[in-house]
Formats: sequence, C-alpha cells, structure tokens
Amino acid sequence: MPLKNYKQLIKNLMEADSGQDLIEYALVAALVGLGSVVAISGLDNSLKNTYNNVGSALTNATA
Repeated sequence: MPLKNYKQLIKNLMEADSGQDLIEYALVAALVGLGSVVAISGLDNSLKNTYNNVGSALTNATA
C-alpha cells in the first residue's frame, strides 16, 4: 500500500466520529460501575456491624 493511502487512512480515522457515541456510553457505564463499587465498599463495615448486632441480640434473647 503506497504511503499516500496510509496518510489518507490515518486522516480518515482522525476525522471519523461514528464510534464516539458508543465510547461515551461505555465511559458513563464504567463510571456508574465504579461509583457502585465505591458505594458498596463504603457500606461494607456498616452492614457487618448491623448483622453482628442482630446476631448478638438474637443470641442474648434465647439465652
């Protein structure tokens, strides 16, 4: 393939925006996923403490 065709190919790729929407949606989905992981990680200790408190209360109630 001649050099002129490679230059034209690179120029066409730089100007193409047909996949731009797909990339934007993928970035938004990645950010939502990352936010969910961070939020769930933050709730981890709180949920553990709550379940431990409930378990202790049930154990003490039956004793």
